[in-house]
Amino acid sequence: MAGPRAGRGAVVTGGARGIGRAVADRLAADGARVGVLDLDLDPGSPHEGWQADVADAGAVDAAIADAAERFGGLAILVSNAGFGTAKALHRYGDDEWDRLVGVNLTGAWHAMRAALPHLRASGAGSIVSIAGTTASRPTRGEGPYAAAKAGLVALTKTAAVEYAPEVRVNAVSPGYIATRLTRAVVEDERLRARVEGRIPMGRIGTVVDVAGVVAFLCGPDAAYLTGQDIIVDGGSILPSHQSDDLLKALLREDP
Repeated sequence: MAGPRAGRGAVVTGGARGIGRAVADRLAADGARVGVLDLDLDPGSPHEGWQADVADAGAVDAAIADAAERFGGLAILVSNAGFGTAKALHRYGDDEWDRLVGVNLTGAWHAMRAALPHLRASGAGSIVSIAGTTASRPTRGEGPYAAAKAGLVALTKTAAVEYAPEVRVNAVSPGYIATRLTRAVVEDERLRARVEGRIPMGRIGTVVDVAGVVAFLCGPDAAYLTGQDIIVDGGSILPSHQSDDLLKALLREDP
């Protein structure tokens, strides 16, 4: 049954592929009219698209204004655009830092700022920002990315306070998800087994796993939920790296 988001306008940044595409598809399946904002649009996408770099405030403003006009308003914004690299912190240059923060944090702010007047006008708007588990658990080599995602979680909580009750603002932090960015690990049986061995749910996540949580946050069943960072990682950050492997061996039951 279609919920209140049916027929309403939604924009997904970074929505051409991966998690963003799965989110766009799910929102459309639930009845929303979905627009995708991406630097590299997929010509095969069924969704209306705007080519824009989220780090470019003017381009984001123009795209979201056009989407709101075409859709007769906006009720949903999903800020998914982002990217990461891996190297030791002291090896990042200023340009790399600026680009990582500019896309992963400032880009989400650009979209949020542009969409908020339309979301507030809808009377029941929802923003979901895609953060990451590195926002709360450090990962070697991802210092600028992690800092940006931690900032995004903080921005989410601040916006939730400032714009309630008209707009709910939440974040979703995916763990290890099978996308083109993780293909090298997913397709290598040895590496995949190593990763999945540290995930309590026993498998690497899918983009559909993440899209389902985003759709929930945008829908009526989450009407009293705001300012939250929902971690979607199969429980992977729960175990202690200090002692879990040892205790697993000690507590393992005989066949």
